[in-house]
Amino acid sequence: MAGTSTQSALQRRDVLKMGLGIGLVGMAGPAAAQSFEFKGSQRYPDSAIQILDPSFGKYRVYSAGVEQLATGFRWAEGPVWFGDGRYLLFSDIPNNRIMRYDEATGHTGVFRYPANFANGMCRDRQGRLIVCEHSVTRRVTRTEYDGKITVLADRYEGKRFNAPNDVVCKSDGSIWFTDPPFGITGNYEGEKAAPEMPHGVYRIDGQTGKITRVLEAVMPNGLAFSPDEKKLYLIARIPPKRLLFAYDVTPDGQLQNPTTVIDAGTIGALDGFRVDVDGNIWAGWGSSGFPEAKAEELDGVMVFNPQGKAIGHIRLPERCANLCFGGAKRNRLFMAASHSLYSLFVDTEGAV
Repeated sequence: MAGTSTQSALQRRDVLKMGLGIGLVGMAGPAAAQSFEFKGSQRYPDSAIQILDPSFGKYRVYSAGVEQLATGFRWAEGPVWFGDGRYLLFSDIPNNRIMRYDEATGHTGVFRYPANFANGMCRDRQGRLIVCEHSVTRRVTRTEYDGKITVLADRYEGKRFNAPNDVVCKSDGSIWFTDPPFGITGNYEGEKAAPEMPHGVYRIDGQTGKITRVLEAVMPNGLAFSPDEKKLYLIARIPPKRLLFAYDVTPDGQLQNPTTVIDAGTIGALDGFRVDVDGNIWAGWGSSGFPEAKAEELDGVMVFNPQGKAIGHIRLPERCANLCFGGAKRNRLFMAASHSLYSLFVDTEGAV
């Protein structure tokens, strides 16, 4: 009887192992890419969370560590949190799909396929999904409550956008997005095409739907507002550097007085980012690809104070492209990093 009981326990354990394996690899479907086995820290504090300046210490939760939630993607991007459903959506651009991670069950599956090579996403002030479709359709859309898709912007002055990249919503209902050429430069993250317009930043009026180009910028990427919405932060790739600029936002929605807040130099790769309630900037970080850049020392999330000083580094085994705050208290940082989705509980909240 003891032998039978032991055998049954072993069988149950084997079944659980099989189920976990399916959850990691099978969840991404037939288009799955490289999956990575991840072993988080068994000790607290997690050594992956590095305090570069004492001011970052208060944001670290001592008994919280980096967790890998899902893996098997080609290039994960654009996470957005839906608190009313306790799930996260994020893009897997080369696989042309939007994925959904369910916090209650831990399951990750396909939310939308095809997704017109969706990139950055956010929610508007009514909770609807806003998507940057950065290739093929090259437009910004809104998903209505019933699932229907409304096109908010696909052209400006009669010309098609290049490749809408990242998007944020302001409290007045306006929608702001960047339009670099990344989605049309090749056939990996979409379809190669000739750009029709200069790179820019656009604003969609929340009341009239009017589209305005508020800025011409070289390869604009991530963007976010300061907590009081008086400043718009913007990342631009100006070879050989990536820089984060701050612009004053006028009451009528114009951008003025640009200042450089962060200079990533020639080795760091700023990408998508979010701002917390204290005005700190949590930015996707990794190697620029230059020979002197060491990815294993850079990959993860870099945290800067409002003055642009690096105060913390969350190390990941993959380059982080974009991130967002979520969870019941907006204190769970979700990080879309190359082939995987990671999370970390922190002692701050994301600014709305």
